[in-house]
Amino acid sequence: MGLTIAFWAFGTVALLSALGVVLLRNVFRAALSLVLCFLCIAGLYVTLSADFLAAAQILVYVGAISVLIILAVMMTRNVPQGSPGNRLKIPALLVAAVFLGVMAVAMIYTPWQVAATAPAAPTTAPLAGRLFGDRGFVLAVEIGAVLILSAVIGAIAIAREK
Repeated sequence: MGLTIAFWAFGTVALLSALGVVLLRNVFRAALSLVLCFLCIAGLYVTLSADFLAAAQILVYVGAISVLIILAVMMTRNVPQGSPGNRLKIPALLVAAVFLGVMAVAMIYTPWQVAATAPAAPTTAPLAGRLFGDRGFVLAVEIGAVLILSAVIGAIAIAREK
């Protein structure tokens, strides 16, 4: 019962903060709303017994991507003014509605296999052993770190005064 309440609470806050990302005019507040959304998604993963996904969500999205976005926002000018009006609101709404319809149809007509019971032990250790073991994906993680570092350096170079 407690996990169900936590799941719905995290889901509601994630949905409201995602709406805040889209609807807030202040870019910095929208970025903070995005951080809250990422944290709530990690909370959803915890309630679904997906410990490794929750840890990856916090490390990658909350830790790296959010810091990168907030750094880029803080280095730009005119943050309090927000984003200007856009004439592509209606086409963007139509594309989003079509995408939502396609995703809903895919979710409804997919034969989902549901496990009868939740995993007894956390899945973090075996999955981490597979990812970072002898034949793991350490190189891919290192390349991702270099890409994030280059994006931060690029954001600083673009935002720097000439």
